[in-house]
Amino acid sequence: MRSRHRRITAAALAAVAVLGLPACSAVLGEEESLVDATSLTIGVKTDQPGLGLKDENGDITGFDVDVALYIAGRLGVSADDVEFTGVTSADREEKLIDGDVDMVVATYSITPVRKTQVTFGGPYYVAKQDVLVRAEDTGIQGVRDLEGLSVCQGAGSNSAARIAEGLGIGIRKTEEPSYSACIDSLREGGVDAVSTDNLILAGFLAEDPSAFRFVNNPFTDEKYGVGLPYGDVRACEAVNKAISLMYQEGKAKEFLDTWFGETGLQRVESVPQFEGCV
Repeated sequence: MRSRHRRITAAALAAVAVLGLPACSAVLGEEESLVDATSLTIGVKTDQPGLGLKDENGDITGFDVDVALYIAGRLGVSADDVEFTGVTSADREEKLIDGDVDMVVATYSITPVRKTQVTFGGPYYVAKQDVLVRAEDTGIQGVRDLEGLSVCQGAGSNSAARIAEGLGIGIRKTEEPSYSACIDSLREGGVDAVSTDNLILAGFLAEDPSAFRFVNNPFTDEKYGVGLPYGDVRACEAVNKAISLMYQEGKAKEFLDTWFGETGLQRVESVPQFEGCV
């Protein structure tokens, strides 16, 4: 990402030289934005099947990756000039603020608190929180059935808190470093349920459909945003335009079919209502 800033500055200085303007005032007057970038470093999850998963060859694939590449292309950055790097729920803001990544496309729910540090494009998808349990646990048919049971969330996530504090359901909250670790704990009987966005749960279910059961009784909306440097309104507006085209051209449906077509997930295939860029 540091090199991206250098490329933008170099381009601005070149323009100054051509126009014969004072370099200082011209460069300071130009608001730096990702829309001027010639390459992008994008943070994605690497341990969430169907969304962002790194394979044995080091390649990262999934719905979020496809969305990120589409947006990058609409910003004028080719796939060859996109570098993906892993982020977790706990370090997304830090990596974006510190400049380790230019953009985050990583099941990144838009919240009022996060909007004080990050500018969000989108949402590019509106997921719904749901519950995954072991296949044999047929008694859990909805979130209210989790009363008194242990529910796992990934570090940096608010999923279990939404159940306990948001809905007033007396669960036993547990936390693991990631949702893949939560799924391992569920498989081994360490927890009774994992609750998070249904897109995340559907990806894990697709990997091991005989071990788990998708409750498929959602109870909140989770707006997945594209995390951008705080204040980059130009990039936000460009990202929103790209997302609109992604749905209008049928690419969003294509991506969802590719990664979740066999899961029974009730999908949203219309353009989400954007949050606004300021």
